[in-house]
Amino acid sequence: MMPITDDHMHIDLKGLGITAAEQFQRAGGTHIFLVSKTAQSFGIEVTSPDDFKSVFEQTIRIVEMVNEQTEVTAFPILGIHPVELTRLAKRFELDKAKQVIYRGLEIAIDFVKEGHAIAIKTGRPHYEVSDAEWYASNEIMSYGMKLASEVGCAVQLHTESTTPEGLTEIAKMASNAGLTPDKIVKHYSPPMISAYQSTGIFPSILASEDALNVALSQGDRFMMETDYIDDFDRPGVVLGPKTVPRRTKQFIKKGIDEDVFWAIHKDHPEKVYGVMIDI
Repeated sequence: MMPITDDHMHIDLKGLGITAAEQFQRAGGTHIFLVSKTAQSFGIEVTSPDDFKSVFEQTIRIVEMVNEQTEVTAFPILGIHPVELTRLAKRFELDKAKQVIYRGLEIAIDFVKEGHAIAIKTGRPHYEVSDAEWYASNEIMSYGMKLASEVGCAVQLHTESTTPEGLTEIAKMASNAGLTPDKIVKHYSPPMISAYQSTGIFPSILASEDALNVALSQGDRFMMETDYIDDFDRPGVVLGPKTVPRRTKQFIKKGIDEDVFWAIHKDHPEKVYGVMIDI
């Protein structure tokens, strides 16, 4: 049996919930890196850092439910989506909003220290913001990297569309924070595998057929994800929970060596996240 991992998936108990993990399992999936959603997704209005703690606790509970009720192994990745700064800045002065998120990331790191999570998430907006908010977002992302460097965990990044220049900038930020670039995972990556390899950052690409064709033509140094958001208002977005296992099997049938997918689904996540991908 081959391990098959989804590097970035959300599960929402108001959506398919555990059924999404069951669908992933039936398609052949074995491991999920389950990423916390926004506070708003949980119906939480953030007024203090402790509100993020509630988001993280609920995410960990979903992970526990997946692990208890299915044969899938789920790992929690906890963090704060860049949109949270945009929302908080409408309520508070920008610097106070930034400080709330700083403390929220510290809470996420505490869960990693205690062994309840394996990585954190941070980033900067993929949409247009003011110069001040862009600068604050970069400070937040750098602070998340610094916290991760202190405990040796990985960081998943949500950022704007990737360019070689942007990757170089992010790799430099990681280095300045004391974090090696191979502990940085760029979620929702385009299949520009060679550019990622030159900077050391690890790409997590959407498991579309076109993206995989391009990525595999450049090597196997990447992970695969669906960014499934589990929202009944947007069914199957970004990709459905069955996609990674189905796409893996599709490409093996097309003649791609299984060893390539052992690297993608086991070797790389074990190295990046420091977990065991057992089957």
